[in-house]
Amino acid sequence: VQLQASGGGLVQAGGSLRLSCVASGRTFSGYTIGWFRQAPGKEREFVAAIKWNSRHTRYGDSVKGRFTISRDSSQNTVYLEMNSLKPEDTAVYSCAAGSRIITSSQTMGDQYDYWGQGTLVTVSS
Repeated sequence: VQLQASGGGLVQAGGSLRLSCVASGRTFSGYTIGWFRQAPGKEREFVAAIKWNSRHTRYGDSVKGRFTISRDSSQNTVYLEMNSLKPEDTAVYSCAAGSRIITSSQTMGDQYDYWGQGTLVTVSS
């Protein structure tokens, strides 16, 4: 499975962006897809995850109420809609996929099998 993340860019605080994660090589069916981010000098942080089949979602505390993860089966794509962006949301955002991730482990990056390259999100104050 190859993952391609896109949609990053420069946005002012309070603005919005939508990130996309497209899979090639197979469908996302049966997978959990997660978004993680890493800011300079900081550890990787869990942002959100979605179980493809059930559409069950989970969010990191810092993005709850502002970010929404969704999926489009016709496009084999997972989206991360980011609203009310803050300067502290500035980071490289990466998507990942795993086929055997239990709900309690969705926040753990080492549980994911496949990673895409990151896309940079910069939020100016």
